[in-house]
Amino acid sequence: MNGRPAAITALAQGQTTAQAAEAAGVTIRTVQRWCNDPDFALDVRDARKDLLQHAVGRLAAGAAQAVDTLLAALNDKDTRNRVQAARVLLDTLLPLRESLELEERIAVLEAETEERRS
Repeated sequence: MNGRPAAITALAQGQTTAQAAEAAGVTIRTVQRWCNDPDFALDVRDARKDLLQHAVGRLAAGAAQAVDTLLAALNDKDTRNRVQAARVLLDTLLPLRESLELEERIAVLEAETEERRS
């Protein structure tokens, strides 16, 4: 991959302007000029969003196994392992619950706003 697409990918991955220029086969000044283009900035933002969505998908795929591991650790012979597993589960549960509740509340507000517009 060369040119703008390579620079977009490099910048979306958190690389420096110099690294993006090297990946794109252009000068740093060219990448800096591209960065001033709103469409280019939008492309970098979209590429970063795609990378993050992919990462979240991979995390979600491993979540069930991680929970199984923690649940198995609750039955470990070593009390410290049981306590640590319980702590991790409880520490994770509250923020997750709060996040789900916020998501539900936002959905309700969005639906109400849409009704008012109609």
